[in-house]
Amino acid sequence: MRLIGLTGNIASGKTAVSELLAERGATIIDADVLAREAVMKGSPALDRIVAKWGDGVLDADGNLDRAALRHVVFDNQDDLDALNEIVHPEVLKRRDAEISAARSRGDKVVVAVIPLLFERHLAEEFDSIVLVDAPRSVRLDRIVSERAIDEAEAMKMIASQMPSDLKRARADYVIENAGSRDDLENEVDRVWGEIVGDEVSSLDAATAT
Repeated sequence: MRLIGLTGNIASGKTAVSELLAERGATIIDADVLAREAVMKGSPALDRIVAKWGDGVLDADGNLDRAALRHVVFDNQDDLDALNEIVHPEVLKRRDAEISAARSRGDKVVVAVIPLLFERHLAEEFDSIVLVDAPRSVRLDRIVSERAIDEAEAMKMIASQMPSDLKRARADYVIENAGSRDDLENEVDRVWGEIVGDEVSSLDAATAT
């Protein structure tokens, strides 16, 4: 099984790329989905979040109010670090379980979507890393126009992550996502061909030994 880490800064297009990779046969394990599961109502992680930041981060039904929490943590790096320390272990447990299940099924290519892959020092856990990237100005426009977040808050969200140029230097593959949907599909096809080609080669070598 080839285990790929897919990462990219906010609004780079990780979700779109993961959907295209799924269409091409990859098994997708998305950290954002796992994170939402980890903080569901009644979960230990949500209890810890409320204990630290109070009931103001809950909506009227007692679920996590992500917008309210975002206003808190992106104003203070210590708060953001504290949130990651609460949620990350829960996400890691779920991701490990899904990877194990994929390996048991005999899945050939598994892609783990992890926004903070480099920030959390997870690169060594994967056979290769795919970075989705777009210019900062493009990502800022996407956050403001597509997520109804004001520009000042969007800039804080961008500033909280490692600069893209540092990530590009460490990634095995880079998917550029500043153009059209067709452009993105071509980029995904290019990288998928390289990943599948590498996988076929490694499988052939293992069979020959």
